[in-house]
Amino acid sequence: MLNFEEELKKFSPSLEIDDAEDAIYNNTVADITDVLLEALRDAGIGVQQ
Repeated sequence: MLNFEEELKKFSPSLEIDDAEDAIYNNTVADITDVLLEALRDAGIGVQQ
């Protein structure tokens, strides 16, 4: 039978998860809101920054 407490003590996240977390939190790619705001600014439609 598994001793979950012991298994949890041995747990360490994989590097892949850490890499994915960094990629998600450090994402500087424009989202749809950024794209729309830029388009509205370019069109001269009253959007201020």
